[in-house]
Amino acid sequence: MKSQPNRTHVFETRFGKIIALKQNGIIKAKSIRYAHSERFQLPVPVESSISDIIPPDKTPVCPQTLSPLVEKMIGVTAVETFEADESTQYLSVIRPENTVENEKLPVVAWIHGGSHEIGCGDMDTADPAEWVKEQHIIVVNVSYRLGIFGFLGGDENRRPNLGLFDIIEALKWIQTHIAYFGGDPENITLLGQSSGGDAIAHLMISEGTDGLFHRVIMHSAPLGLRHKRHKMSAEFLKKTEILKDETDVLKMVEEYRKWVPSVLKYGLKAAMPFGTQYGFPPLCREEDAETKWKENAAKYDVLIGLNNDETAFYLKTSESLGSFFRKGIGLKIMNKTVRKTTEFIYGHPAKLFADNYAKAGGNVYLFRIHSLLKENYLGAPHCIDLPLIFGNEPAWKPSGLLKDIPWAYIHENGKKLRALWAEFARTGKISDTAERPEILELRKM
Repeated sequence: MKSQPNRTHVFETRFGKIIALKQNGIIKAKSIRYAHSERFQLPVPVESSISDIIPPDKTPVCPQTLSPLVEKMIGVTAVETFEADESTQYLSVIRPENTVENEKLPVVAWIHGGSHEIGCGDMDTADPAEWVKEQHIIVVNVSYRLGIFGFLGGDENRRPNLGLFDIIEALKWIQTHIAYFGGDPENITLLGQSSGGDAIAHLMISEGTDGLFHRVIMHSAPLGLRHKRHKMSAEFLKKTEILKDETDVLKMVEEYRKWVPSVLKYGLKAAMPFGTQYGFPPLCREEDAETKWKENAAKYDVLIGLNNDETAFYLKTSESLGSFFRKGIGLKIMNKTVRKTTEFIYGHPAKLFADNYAKAGGNVYLFRIHSLLKENYLGAPHCIDLPLIFGNEPAWKPSGLLKDIPWAYIHENGKKLRALWAEFARTGKISDTAERPEILELRKM
C-alpha cells in the first residue's frame, strides 16, 4: 500500500498555532518544545507563541552515545535525522485524523526507556500510529533529559532528578493543552518501559504530580535496582565534576564513561549507573517510598508486569558468553542465570509492588509476557514488548530481537495486547471477557 502524501493540519491552541502533519489516517504534531533549561537546572515552561509552531527539521535528542547492543537488537539509529540538544524538553502528539466534534479521547503519555541514559520519545520503533488508529486514542511521546544531564546530581549546582522534573512539566503541558487535540485531560495514562517504567513508579510518589495523570502502565521497570544507590551516585557525581562546564556535549557523554561505577563494587545496580535519587526533590527518602505508594493507592489504577526472560536480552546476546553457554550444560546454566536475574531485577519487585498496592486498596493488575515459540532462543527478553505495543513492521524488520519470530506472530498477539491496554487506559479495568493474546499471563490482584 502506497503512503499518502503529507498534508498539514493546524491546531488552534492557547499555546499557539501548532502545525501538524496528516498521513495515513494519523495527525502528528511533532517535537513541540514544552520547556527549556539551563545545564543542571530545573526546567522552565515555554510560554505561548504568536508565531506558528512548526516541527524542527531534525528530531531533538539528549546527547548520548550509541549502544552497540541496542543497534544490534533493536535497529541502527539514523543519526542524521537527530539533533543533539541537552535541553531536551519536547513532546509529540499523535491522534487519529477522523474524530467526532467535541469527542474526548483517552490519552496515553509514552515515557521511553534506555537506562535513564539513552533513547528518545520519537523513535520509529516506538511510533504509535498503528495503535492510535486501531484503538482511537491519543498518544503523546515525551522526551526529557537523560544521563549526566538528567539523572545524576546531588547539590544546587548539579541538581538530581531533572529528568523527572522534565516529565512533570510535560504532564502539566498535556493537562493544560491536550483538549485542543481532542484529548481528555481527565483520562491520562502514563505508559513506560524499562527505565521509563521506573520513572513512572517514582512519579506516583513525586511532589507536584497530583491530578496530572490517572493510570499507569509499567513494563519491565527495573525496580530491583532502585535500592541503596546513594554512595554509588555520590561517587559518580564527584568523579564527573570536571565535566560540568564542558561546552562540547558529545565530548561530555564520551568522557563520563571513564568513571561509570563498577559492577564488582556496587553489584547489579551499577549496570544502570544513572537513576532516580531518593532524598532529593521531588522524591521522598528511600525508606519512605513504600509507604508513599501505599498512601497513593487510591489515586492511580496500575498495570505492571514484565517479560518472562528479560535478561536474555543482555546475557544470551553476549558474544563472549555465547560460545560457552549456547548448548548442553552451558545452556542450562545460562537459562538458570536468566531466570534468577530476571526475577531479582524485574519479577519479584513487580509482584511485591502489586501485592502491597492491592493490600492498600489499590486497583492493580499484574502481567507477564511469554514466548511460546520453541525455536526462539531468546524467549521473551527485555524490549520484546515494544513491537507488540507499537507494531510498525518496517521499523522492526532489521531487528535482531525478532530474528526467530515471524512478524505475523508479533502482529496477531500485539493487536490483542494493544486492545487490552487501550481498554485499561479508557476505564482502568480489563474485562474478563476481553480476548487475551496467547503469550499473556494477566491477573487482577
